Amino acid sequence: MESGGLDKRTLTLLGALPGVVILVNAKGVVLQASDEATTLRLVRRGIITSVEVADTAAKCVASKRTSATEVSLVRPSKRRGNLDLRVRAIYLPGGYAALLLDDLTEENRLTAIRRDFVANVGHELKTPVGAISLLAEALEAASDDPESVQHFANRMKLEAERLASLINDVIDLSRLQGEDPLSDPETIDLNVVLESAIDTISSAAHAKRITIVTSCEGDHFIEGDADQVSTALINLLNNAVAYSEPNTRVAVAVRVSDEMINVDVKDQGIGIPEAELSRIFERFYRVDSARSRVTGGTGLGLAIVRNVCSNHGGDIFVWSVEGEGSTFTMSLPRIVAARPDADSAEAGLVDATPREVDRGT
Repeated sequence: MESGGLDKRTLTLLGALPGVVILVNAKGVVLQASDEATTLRLVRRGIITSVEVADTAAKCVASKRTSATEVSLVRPSKRRGNLDLRVRAIYLPGGYAALLLDDLTEENRLTAIRRDFVANVGHELKTPVGAISLLAEALEAASDDPESVQHFANRMKLEAERLASLINDVIDLSRLQGEDPLSDPETIDLNVVLESAIDTISSAAHAKRITIVTSCEGDHFIEGDADQVSTALINLLNNAVAYSEPNTRVAVAVRVSDEMINVDVKDQGIGIPEAELSRIFERFYRVDSARSRVTGGTGLGLAIVRNVCSNHGGDIFVWSVEGEGSTFTMSLPRIVAARPDADSAEAGLVDATPREVDRGT
């Protein structure tokens, strides 16, 4: 590109700046652009493709003053969402404008998450706190009636447990959003973590006479944070038990697919309406709020699972039919442990013989 009347030192300096840098003349012709500007398709055939960015440059040249503005652009094809940019236009003598662009997309996304999270948490906390306050008043008024006192005391206990569960889930989700388990990963034996998770929810399963059936023979190893993976599995198993009818089964299977390990948690519960499937991983979203109050659900369990999967480079999927039940699948990248017989190891990973685990049913 022609550099016009700018000296080489200025051009060298602009070329050395990090990020998105675009140099234009008074006619709006791009004289120099960084690779990032081309990658984001902000520059094409010597012209700035964004009307907003081009206008910012033109106003800078016309006013001979430095300015800053924020614009939101449609991302290049095959990428979802908008691209949020802060555009700083610096006037250069001779009728030029140097545009320095900062990508604010992730910053704005996190800000929105924090804002929504705080608003949602505040709303969710008001419900059990308000209920406890009302029950305390009712308890005081019924001090002369032992049966009423017992009734209101039990209700207060349930609301306190619900509040404690909500606070714990909020803490877990906040921690997950701030940690990177792959920055210092450990090798995790998924079978061991899964067995521990099943033991954790065995009491709840026993109370509803629900049988847990597992199919996870062979060695299954992943990298990451064992506590996070355990939290995700416990949440999936808790949901499966909570939303299943008594005297049913919850099936847990570990499968290997290409470079992934898939953990299926299948219940015989009430199922999820098709229209709700796209929203069930949202924070505080509940398909049936009335049932969630009975089961003690906070609406954060599946959001926690999604964050754990994302943190480990995996994903979470769901299949469900109303009245038939649901299957949630955690898909995580696997590692193959060194074993004397590699062929046997691979065979062991694929061969999963179902076995029924007696949890006191």
